[in-house]
Amino acid sequence: MCGITGIAALNGSSPPTLEQLKTMCDAIYHRGPDQDGMDVTNGVGLGMRRLSIIDLSGGRQPIYNKDRTVLTVFNGEIYNFRELRQELEARGHVFATNTDTEVIVYAYEEYGREFPKYLNGMFAIALHDTERQKLFLVRDHLGIKPLYYAYDGNHLVWGSEIKAILASNLIHPTLDMDALGEFFAWEYVPGRATLFKEIRKLAPGEMIEIDLQNPVCQPEVFWDVPPTGEDDRLSAAEWEEAVEAQIQKSVKMQLVSDVPLGAFLSGGVDSSLIVACMGRSKTFSIGFDDATYNELGWAQRVADHLGVDHIDEIIKPNVAELFEHLMHFLDDPIGDFSIFPTYLVSRLARQHVTVSLSGDGGDELFGGYETYLADEKARQYERIPSVFRKGVMNRVIHSLRPQPAKKGLINKAKRFVEGLEHPGDLSHARWRIFAGDTVRQELFTSAAQAELVSPAAAHILELFQRAGDRQPLNRSLYVDVKSYLCEDILTKVDRMSMAVSLESRVPYLDPDLVSLAFRIPEKYKVNKGQTKVLLKSVAARHVPEQCIYRPKEGFSIPIKHWLGTEFRPFLEEALDEKQIKNQGIFQPQTVQRLKQEHLSGTANHSHILWSMIVFHNWQKKWLAA
Repeated sequence: MCGITGIAALNGSSPPTLEQLKTMCDAIYHRGPDQDGMDVTNGVGLGMRRLSIIDLSGGRQPIYNKDRTVLTVFNGEIYNFRELRQELEARGHVFATNTDTEVIVYAYEEYGREFPKYLNGMFAIALHDTERQKLFLVRDHLGIKPLYYAYDGNHLVWGSEIKAILASNLIHPTLDMDALGEFFAWEYVPGRATLFKEIRKLAPGEMIEIDLQNPVCQPEVFWDVPPTGEDDRLSAAEWEEAVEAQIQKSVKMQLVSDVPLGAFLSGGVDSSLIVACMGRSKTFSIGFDDATYNELGWAQRVADHLGVDHIDEIIKPNVAELFEHLMHFLDDPIGDFSIFPTYLVSRLARQHVTVSLSGDGGDELFGGYETYLADEKARQYERIPSVFRKGVMNRVIHSLRPQPAKKGLINKAKRFVEGLEHPGDLSHARWRIFAGDTVRQELFTSAAQAELVSPAAAHILELFQRAGDRQPLNRSLYVDVKSYLCEDILTKVDRMSMAVSLESRVPYLDPDLVSLAFRIPEKYKVNKGQTKVLLKSVAARHVPEQCIYRPKEGFSIPIKHWLGTEFRPFLEEALDEKQIKNQGIFQPQTVQRLKQEHLSGTANHSHILWSMIVFHNWQKKWLAA
């Protein structure tokens, strides 16, 4: 695990220097405090910071092939490196180390540009073929590891985090207003865009091949969720056997480590099943003193049942102090409140281990979110005559004050009717959007709106098209795997775990398990008002049923309360009326209305207000110059 950086000088531009690479590497020191490594050859500079996990003494990067014509730096882990190494050795390749990195250069030698297809793992790779004058940038199948780049025709600059690219001093960043509109809609910037006009993300399962003599920067897909249709021939019991076997295989593969390893344990279905498949392990949980945001009791029950070494902590953090620290790691911002508990549980785990497994991905593969149920309920709700539904029921629900608890019937009802205000072709994603086109018209000034060229729903509708001929639920799951999972969940986990130099692994996102999951008929995922039907049956083989068949809580913090207490100073700073007016992006009267409604308790605008706080800090930190 580490962070990578690099510069390719193109079309006769000045080559990068080692000092320039070092500055870029230093910007992401937290990703790899153990070592650095750099190389400049033929106008291409590769840099990295290493967190030593496998072959502690011999895995320093860059790693070269035998004649030093191919070299690579990479961030992540190749879980099938031992099997792949045996295949490559049988074909005559001679290895000099025991690190997983070395299989990358010899896989490239053997398979050419197809080499990413042979890798099972999480990775962001930069590979330089000095002889053929080729450069490859590659991001893993599901987007577990990040990779950003900027290309202006004279330079290609890349890094595991945007701050490394900015440290090159080759990019003069400006705000992408269209991307900002999407950020407020979804709490992340979808697709390849970022809030910087000049900087793009390599999407999951994509690679860039650059001919250094005739450079063209065009990402291409090397992997997508296979289009194979659902298989109705297997019974529920047969599917359970297949899924359990594949999860056990995935977990076993990801236990390879030369340093201490553990797991996050929430006491929910996904993490509990992962821990059950690990055997003896250390597990970690955190909770808050607000009972509706605390699942420590469930985690302890699972830990006791499985006999693992469990460590938990009730956190009473000074979130105001944490805020500035965590914002440093969100140069590609997300508006997800759960960055705080994710950071805190990562910090707890890092006191004991260097690697931690997580249960992320289970919801997106097996149908765990309430949004899927909401879509099902919406079809029933819309059978009610429109006059009564819109004229009476929706108005009554809108008029109710939100409740202090995290969820509850009133809060769920309010969120349900809010989602129904968005276009029906968004399906389940109607309940993911926070600032649709109508809200954006009220929030942004006319000048800013002129630059919001992408409709809020555009990327979701495009993904539904790409989902192909699948059953409706599996199309929704495909959309979430390609959007919410990689753009929000995995971004959050990567940034917050790497902030404390902890490697986080994601067994559910083994490509073979993902492919298997999309062959499972939707009736085994969401059925009769129940979510994650099949996976819960598998988990119940290992964990007490009370822990499995309980309401889903989610990993969050009491942000709607904290905006009026701990975070009040940040709210006041970000929403200062004079500043908002001078900025010219947001309509001051709308901002003040949202703020007053939230603080008075008549509405819950925590998502939009928090996004404004995050954006304000991001703008101050990264665009101030």
